[in-house]
Amino acid sequence: MPHTQELDLEKNSANSYVQFDTDTDVPVEYENGDTWYARAQRWAEKNYMEPRSIERVPEDERHDTSLINVCTMWLSPNMVMGHFAVGILGKAIYGMGVVDSMLVILFANLLGVLPVCFFSCFGPVFGLRQMVLSRFWFDAYGIRLVSAIACVSGLGWATVNVIVGAELIHAVNTDVPGWAGIIIIAFCTFLITLFGYKVVHYYERYSWIPNFIVYLILLGTFIHSGAYVHIPMGSGSAEVSGVLSFFSVVLGTAISWSTMAADYTVYHPPTESKRKIFFATWLGLIFPSVFTEWISVIVMSATGLDPNATDNIYLNGYNDSGAGGLIGAVLIPHLGDFGRFCLVIMALSTVANNCPNVYSFTLNIKVIGRWTRVVPRFLWALIGLCGYCHRGILAL
Repeated sequence: MPHTQELDLEKNSANSYVQFDTDTDVPVEYENGDTWYARAQRWAEKNYMEPRSIERVPEDERHDTSLINVCTMWLSPNMVMGHFAVGILGKAIYGMGVVDSMLVILFANLLGVLPVCFFSCFGPVFGLRQMVLSRFWFDAYGIRLVSAIACVSGLGWATVNVIVGAELIHAVNTDVPGWAGIIIIAFCTFLITLFGYKVVHYYERYSWIPNFIVYLILLGTFIHSGAYVHIPMGSGSAEVSGVLSFFSVVLGTAISWSTMAADYTVYHPPTESKRKIFFATWLGLIFPSVFTEWISVIVMSATGLDPNATDNIYLNGYNDSGAGGLIGAVLIPHLGDFGRFCLVIMALSTVANNCPNVYSFTLNIKVIGRWTRVVPRFLWALIGLCGYCHRGILAL
């Protein structure tokens, strides 16, 4: 029987890759090894790709002290089309009014972001990724199932995001087929996640700005149109059921980032203030989530009280193309080509949401078993790209 050795993630740094099986030639240090894995890792580092995956980050390599990075890491992924689509569900699915929808969004997000903020504080303390940290709660075997679920969830969200983005691009220009839009968005995501932690943070630091501007334009255009309709709160058991169901949806959306929270603070020094990390994460999550979902509630009110109306352009836009059609009904009639440009910006905003999903996938999958750890992180980014592109194109 060949002797096998389990990887101790807490004790091995970026430059230590423990041999899993004595019959396989996996080098202890990729700088000196001559296997394909060692050569691939050296090639990745030479081309500025992050070679480290789930190994512990040594304290002398934790130089990221920017709290702005912590905040914007969550600001950009949450100021996207996906959260707009969540906000409209209050009226569209659960028949709720404006005020009750906005209150549910506020309190569900306030509660849902707390676990993400809490787990983000563990990154600087231990220098370990979220799924590796979770071994202390689920043990070495239980965490494999949790990691597999996290991988499926991450690629599932990536698939949904590229489909939504591709549909928006197709709505702007019908000459661009849906599969082409999926490939465009997925390839942009791949280029960013390929290089790892620093590039992901750099992109997220600025990508929220055009999205924020577009949302302000959307809100201003809608208010100027005078299309707002005040939809009153419901009552009785139907309202209670709607509130609880919508609360669960918003809460689940907010709390889903918990599976990757510590992945984006592992390069912060252990001396970093936990309170500052917590608050920076909280601000980066709560503001864009509530802001975006509140705007969607306000815009969705224009669909009116009559679900069978045929002369309502907002209702027709929503029925034809969902959230994208609703936004198009606000922007295009009033702003023309500039409105179409804004739709393209919103379509590309899905890249910001996909980056943490795909980057964390390349880490989480390495926790599943020994065989997943001997594949370099950048190759898992490519495999993930092929996986969610394929599923997205089939789902069109």
